[in-house]
Amino acid sequence: MYLQSKLNSGFALLFSFFIFFYITNASTNEKDYFLTLKNNKVNVRQGPSFDYPIKFIIKKKYLPVKIIDSYDNFKKVIDINNNSGWIHVSQLFKKKSAINIKNNSLILSQPKIYSKPIAKLEKGRLVLIKKCKENWCKINADNFLGWIKKENLWGRF
Repeated sequence: MYLQSKLNSGFALLFSFFIFFYITNASTNEKDYFLTLKNNKVNVRQGPSFDYPIKFIIKKKYLPVKIIDSYDNFKKVIDINNNSGWIHVSQLFKKKSAINIKNNSLILSQPKIYSKPIAKLEKGRLVLIKKCKENWCKINADNFLGWIKKENLWGRF
C-alpha cells in the first residue's frame, strides 16, 4: 500500500511536470514566427473571432506578418510598422517573403559583396524569397533575380 501511494504521488508529480512543460512550450512555439498574406485583401480584426469588428484591411498579397499570439483559428499578427490585429488562418500561408528595410540595398549576381550589382531596392520594397544560405537570400523583386544580405530584410526566410 505504501509503495502504491508513493508511485501514485510520483506519477502525479511527473504528470504535472509534463503538463507544465507542454503548456510552456506550446505557447513559446506559437510565438515569434512569420507567415505571409495569401490574398490581396485581408481583414485584420480587433479580436480573435469574426464577431469582432475589422480594425483595418491589408491590401498586399505576400506581405510578411509576424505571429505574436494564437487563439482558435486566429493569429495575432504585427506588421513591419507595428500595426497589430487578428487574422483568420485561412488568409495566411508559409510562402517566403520579406520587406527591404534599408534604403538603396543592392541586389547582387552572387552571394558575395564584390559581385556584380543587378539593381537597387528602395526601402519598403516587397521581395519573394527563393532560398537563403548563411547571411544571404536569393530574391525575386520586380523581375530582378539576385542575392541580398539577410540583414536588409524583415520577414520570413
